[in-house]
Amino acid sequence: MNFRRIFLVKCLLLWFPNVKGANTRQIYVAVNGSAFLNIMTTETVHEATWSRNDQRLLQIKNKKIKYYTDIKVCRCFVLSNGTLQILNVVKEDSSMYTVRVYHEDGKLKAEEKTELIVQEPVPQPIIYAECINKTTAVKCEVKQATKNQTFTMEVVYDKITKKSNLTKMEFTTTHSGRFRCTVKNKVSEKTTEKQVKCSGQLDFYLIISIAGGAILFVSFVILLIFCIRKKKTERLEDDDEERTMQIRKVETEMAVRELPRPPANPTPRQVRVQQRPLPQPQGQQQAVPPWPRPRTQPRTPNQPREKP
Repeated sequence: MNFRRIFLVKCLLLWFPNVKGANTRQIYVAVNGSAFLNIMTTETVHEATWSRNDQRLLQIKNKKIKYYTDIKVCRCFVLSNGTLQILNVVKEDSSMYTVRVYHEDGKLKAEEKTELIVQEPVPQPIIYAECINKTTAVKCEVKQATKNQTFTMEVVYDKITKKSNLTKMEFTTTHSGRFRCTVKNKVSEKTTEKQVKCSGQLDFYLIISIAGGAILFVSFVILLIFCIRKKKTERLEDDDEERTMQIRKVETEMAVRELPRPPANPTPRQVRVQQRPLPQPQGQQQAVPPWPRPRTQPRTPNQPREKP
């Protein structure tokens, strides 16, 4: 029974030599890198022919190389052991490469297929984290991803791993700590880490610090208001005192202005008063004759008026 299965497998390989997986392998290379497609056989290669998608590229026979396509377009070389080297690969170089190895008599010795896959390096991921209602909202994102670029995004936190093939991953967790976001493909890998802390309850020392700061702030405000009011009161008192002094000064000036001025030509009475001698002591007083009294003239009676 086992012999029949082996015989059937060999027949299938002979009938369908292009079946993937029989002698096919995959090689991943980054853009602008160099690809080396070697031959699995360890024996000395006498003759080998490389082709891409059934289009012959070059042949090595007795260590002599023959190109079937432009070397500038191909950008390929063959080493002495039959290994095909492609320089500065681009995404268009992704294809199926086939090598056929021959004996010296020209018979086919082996046929191997190699699938070359050219990928772009992955961009640097970015982690966003925000504390919302005692939970942590985490988002890992890549913004420089090109079109049709494939990679795997992986977020690790608290021994938990989340994977995605998209350019953005979002989730919510109650965990706080270090989050690590990794973006990778077959040719490159980049990682970003971020420490996140979302406390459900405020720390005791934090509460004390906030309360102390609030008390200091209120005390400072009260002291500032007190100083401002005191300064304002002193200023008002100074203004009132200055205003009072000005009023008194004005009243004094008005009183001085209202005093009667002595006339320019004094009256005879004022002259007599000014010329009256000062009183002398009794011992030195001289007898002053009395002033003469005015004579009284008899008043004439009124004559009766005659009637007309």
